[in-house]
Amino acid sequence: MVFEQEAAFETALISLLTEKYGWEPEILRYKTEEDLIQNWKQILFENNRDVDRLNDVPLTASEMQQILDQIARLRTPLKLNGFINGKTVAIKRDNPADELHCGKEVSLKIYDRQEIAAGQSRYQIVQQPVFQARSAVLPSRRGDFMLLINGMPLIHCELKRTGVDVSQAYHQIEKYAHEGVFTGLFALVQIFIAMQPEEAVYFSNPGPDGKFNQDFYFHWADVNNKPLNHWKDVAQYLLSIPMAHQLIGFYTVADDTDGVLKVMRSYQYFAASRITSRVAMHHWTEKDQRGGYIWHTTGSGKTLTSFKSAQLIAESKDADKVVFLMDRVELGTQSLLDYRGFADDADAVQATENTDILVAKLKSNDPANTLIVTSIQKMSRVEEDSGFNAYDIGLIQNKRIVFIIDEAHRDVFGEMLHTIKETFPNALFFGFTGTPIHDENRKNMSTTTDVFGNELHRYTLADGIRDKNVLGFDPYMVPTYKDRDLRREVALEKAKASTEAEALADPKKKPVYLHYMDHTKVPMAGYMQENGDYLKGIEDYLPKSQYTREAHQCTVVEDILNNWATLSHGNKFHGIFATSSIPEAIQYYKLFKAKGKLKVTALFDPTIDNNGNAEYKEDGIVEIIEDYNACYGMKFQMSTYATFKKDISYRLAHKEQYKAIENTPDQQIDLLIVVDQMLTGFDSKWINTLYLDKILVQEKLIQAFSRTNRLYGPEKPFGTIRYYRKPHTMKRNIEDACKSYSGDIPYGLFADKLEYNLSKLNDLFEDIEGIFRSAGIQNFEKLPDNYTERGRFAKLFKWFNNYLEAAKIQGFTWRKLVYEVKTDSGKVTIHMRVDETTYLILALRYKELFSGNGAGSGTDDVPYEIEPYLTEINTGVIDANYMNSRFKKYIKALQAGEETAAVLDELHKSFASLTQEEQKYANIFLHDVQNGDVTVDISKTLRDYITAYMTRAKNDQIHRFAVAIGINEEMLRSFMHMKITEANINEFGKFDELKATVDRETAKAFLEKIEGEPVKSFQINMKADQMIRKFIMEGGFDII
Repeated sequence: MVFEQEAAFETALISLLTEKYGWEPEILRYKTEEDLIQNWKQILFENNRDVDRLNDVPLTASEMQQILDQIARLRTPLKLNGFINGKTVAIKRDNPADELHCGKEVSLKIYDRQEIAAGQSRYQIVQQPVFQARSAVLPSRRGDFMLLINGMPLIHCELKRTGVDVSQAYHQIEKYAHEGVFTGLFALVQIFIAMQPEEAVYFSNPGPDGKFNQDFYFHWADVNNKPLNHWKDVAQYLLSIPMAHQLIGFYTVADDTDGVLKVMRSYQYFAASRITSRVAMHHWTEKDQRGGYIWHTTGSGKTLTSFKSAQLIAESKDADKVVFLMDRVELGTQSLLDYRGFADDADAVQATENTDILVAKLKSNDPANTLIVTSIQKMSRVEEDSGFNAYDIGLIQNKRIVFIIDEAHRDVFGEMLHTIKETFPNALFFGFTGTPIHDENRKNMSTTTDVFGNELHRYTLADGIRDKNVLGFDPYMVPTYKDRDLRREVALEKAKASTEAEALADPKKKPVYLHYMDHTKVPMAGYMQENGDYLKGIEDYLPKSQYTREAHQCTVVEDILNNWATLSHGNKFHGIFATSSIPEAIQYYKLFKAKGKLKVTALFDPTIDNNGNAEYKEDGIVEIIEDYNACYGMKFQMSTYATFKKDISYRLAHKEQYKAIENTPDQQIDLLIVVDQMLTGFDSKWINTLYLDKILVQEKLIQAFSRTNRLYGPEKPFGTIRYYRKPHTMKRNIEDACKSYSGDIPYGLFADKLEYNLSKLNDLFEDIEGIFRSAGIQNFEKLPDNYTERGRFAKLFKWFNNYLEAAKIQGFTWRKLVYEVKTDSGKVTIHMRVDETTYLILALRYKELFSGNGAGSGTDDVPYEIEPYLTEINTGVIDANYMNSRFKKYIKALQAGEETAAVLDELHKSFASLTQEEQKYANIFLHDVQNGDVTVDISKTLRDYITAYMTRAKNDQIHRFAVAIGINEEMLRSFMHMKITEANINEFGKFDELKATVDRETAKAFLEKIEGEPVKSFQINMKADQMIRKFIMEGGFDII
């Protein structure tokens, strides 16, 4: 169904919600905040009229104000989520009619997340709610519709008609939030929905202190991760009752660690639902320990999903204990912080400082000790022969215990998990992993299914990349040796010859030598043949020492340094460099240190034993810590290595004391060298490049790559990987791992390469050029008049910039317009069809799309996608030299009496780099030159004349307007030179002072002339205010 009018879409959607999906049929239309407060007040009375609460006596206005004051104090959606889900709110009764409670505190029920479509739950729709402006200078607004649960506005929806991009809806929400609409009662809004008939996104309210982030605007999907965008599907699966009720009550998470309210994505919802259902249906007497596992790709929010699963199990009372089990002590510490940040009450998540405390909490019947975070090491020490009281162990064994194991691909397949399973035979185990262990990479002869049972839900790497929840990878093979040189050395060794001539001259050595030199018989990387036999490749014959040579290491260091500025965006992002051994890590550290170009540190297992190289390792660690202390003003020692590691992780993640470290570059780490540490379980959106001088396979490869794939924004379109050691073998390993963990979904896990991105830039430029050409516009000098053509241009330019950002990271620069790129099939030469000046002209046209078309301003919807960051492109750097050279050439021809048509045409072409207003005054100036009204000063540029004409015109406009409306011209002129916005126009009362200078009689005459009808006295101030405000905000206009 096509909706040509937004109102028709609104009506159809609301009708569907009321007729089929559980919302009350009586629609509340055009209600103000005060109307909705009265509505909530009445519902509170109806739901609390029993003798122990309101005693059948209505709430007074002051009692209602007590509740509103609590909302005002809590202020943020994060804090208000706890208010909403707290079930009750306390007030002090002041209604004398309630003789039983007057002067006493009573508790009122406001919302029960368990009471879904039952009991006292009410589900109302407010159509076109009226938002009173929070500032006298702003107009009041009307939203599209709100969803109320028990009278509280918890979900707000903005709609757009068919053909208008959904971005228009979410930008309108952002605009309303900026204007302060979602305050007062409307501060309770938890979730926003932005919709048009063919697409919808949902996202949490960031609140007055937060920022909207489009990376976290989600599409709902079905259980198989297929996006559901059609409006009827969104109504049925997201906005219906019970889903909307559950979304607020169960699937929002107030995260205190970053102060942000989070709403779960559809795959997180399905995973948590599957686990809680499995626990609810479990027969504890059957002793089936395998609950199942969740395969959610790294970076998709597994910790949040596992927390919500644990919380829902604990609240359901379907288990006595829920133990979140980590396989590393340090990760247990981090997860405890995450869990406590997610929890309604921080104390509801219990830590276990040692095994004795763990046993005490497991024995405890206190509901506060239901949810426990501990390590697999501690848990494995709780066994009958470990010195603990057998009676205590028996008590614990009789409890219904659920174990949730995060990062279940790690070392959980060892003896410790086996011990835990034996100690707790009645327990139920669930695993979370982004890289499950399959048959092809079994650990201890076991797969993830063997250990945990069936897969309960899957969200693969390919799903995450498709949905833009994680980034794809851009891997580069960087050989440090020529393939032919390596092949020849292996062939000579196998032929037992010293030189090629010797090998070819000996009849026995020759066939052996030629066999290894033939790439069809011996590939560079080995592979498994169809018969199950492994065919060795050249790299399989290389000794380990081949890649510990100084020549190799120096080549790696030079590659990292040569590409650093581009890949790091000028030190904005950080890199991780994984090496093959601790001695190599130390050697690389020394090489980088000697170069002195980057701030580098290293991290690896600090254990000093009696094996060889112990002194070298200890000396290396001492040097690394001393350098770190000197660089960052710290005082770490060998004994505080764990704290040293934590400090590094916080700097790289921009967390805790380093939350704003991007503003102090001298405190940042550029490159971290590791061996195994930080390649799993460490998350930072500021890591964008992984350098590898080690061989990785299967789950370890995907885990390491995934350190780079956290979302950041346009500047980070993918995670870059550069690998050096046995590059052909690593390429094979990458292909194998991605096949294993893409879930057989044919979706590109890898970023497009430079040659593809450059070709796409050319293709998109050709499409953009065609739009302007078909509109009869030369040189992109103005926008097409047709809105469909404008919309197409907006979409193409956005795509153009996406490919441009990717190409820049891969080495593209505007200074070079011809590229020779080596590909698997040979060299490709690409000639760019667009230069920087043309690009900036297009960016200028893009900016002009949105001038005066702010959402909610009363204008028609602009049917194209808008990306605010694209309008921030600095078009002021467009080269003016060419335009001025054409101008001087034209003046010279004019003065010499030569033919000027061709030169004038060249000059007009250069006008495309001007705004529409600048083009207007450039043409007026040239007209004056042609008429002889202006004597050209050759020392002045064309830009000088354009600026002078514009300034004079503005001054004339200001003078004429000031005289016409009777306002102080000097004050108005001063106002026009300020950077005025709607938000600051009356800062310090300056606009009020300006309006006070208006002569009412002069203004009345002017307004009547403009409107063509009499203006009443009481209308003068209001109409003058609107006219003056319009003149200032538009930068002036001509009056008749």
